[in-house]
Amino acid sequence: ATMTREHIRPLLFVLLLAGCLLPIVGTGTALTGGILFSLVLGNPWPVRTARWSRQLLQWAVVGLGFGLAIGEVWTVGRSSLGYSLVGIVVTLALGWLLARRFPLSGTTAALIACGTAICGGSAIAALAPVLRSRDDETAVALATVFTLNAVALLLFPPLGHLFDLSQQQFGIWAALAIHDTSSVVGAAAAYGPQALATGTVVKLSRALWIAPLAFAAALYLKSEQRVRLPLFIVGFIAAASLHALLPQYAVLWQGLAGVARQLLVVTLFLIGAGLNRALLQRVGAAPLALGISLWLLVGSLSLAAICAGWI
Repeated sequence: ATMTREHIRPLLFVLLLAGCLLPIVGTGTALTGGILFSLVLGNPWPVRTARWSRQLLQWAVVGLGFGLAIGEVWTVGRSSLGYSLVGIVVTLALGWLLARRFPLSGTTAALIACGTAICGGSAIAALAPVLRSRDDETAVALATVFTLNAVALLLFPPLGHLFDLSQQQFGIWAALAIHDTSSVVGAAAAYGPQALATGTVVKLSRALWIAPLAFAAALYLKSEQRVRLPLFIVGFIAAASLHALLPQYAVLWQGLAGVARQLLVVTLFLIGAGLNRALLQRVGAAPLALGISLWLLVGSLSLAAICAGWI
């Protein structure tokens, strides 16, 4: 019986993963399915799916660039520069103030604040070597952000409708208030095509700040770690440039963007399957409390600014 169950679990996982390629499966359904599978049956390949999800996300983001012209990317990215910078500074300041209220290491608190301020796991991965973070501190920060990402992807679209946000407003809010690119794109895709376009560009523009922040931290701490720009952002810009330079292939570009959107659904199933009991136990009360407090403040302040017309 045990052998049978162990054979059925991988097969069922593969079938559900393949089902995510169907257009009728949305981002929220895929993420929820992955989470439930992992918590109830257990992910048969946790290490592999973590690697696959990172790689697929990068390809999906690059593919989404084919659906946008570089002019649109430039316009949205340039207009988001000011409020993105303000949001990063305010989030880091709030993180520093709140961290003093919770019993956790300064490095863990800094990683959670940076992950909230810029780009979730990508920012944490880039800054962890610079801050000389221990493996357990990095793991706790990643687990905290990852848990909140899963909640955000399911919670934000209904809240956007509740506050009657336009697609552009929702895309901006998602990009400012949700940690990881994957969850921003997933939530925005569930809200609508314009929300997806706006949210993706604003989030990737925000992610560009990883390099300056990590570089500044390296100078301050006299760290010799090299700072790298995420290459998928370069790929996204290149794809959008091709869209603009070769408009005669519009059908091809839209087809590639469509494939990327469905690839994102597959990615979110894999991300959900990475949320297991061990990960939830690793988070701990203090890091989760800091993460939730900072997230609620950032989400509320950015939503208020959008509703007031300041953004």
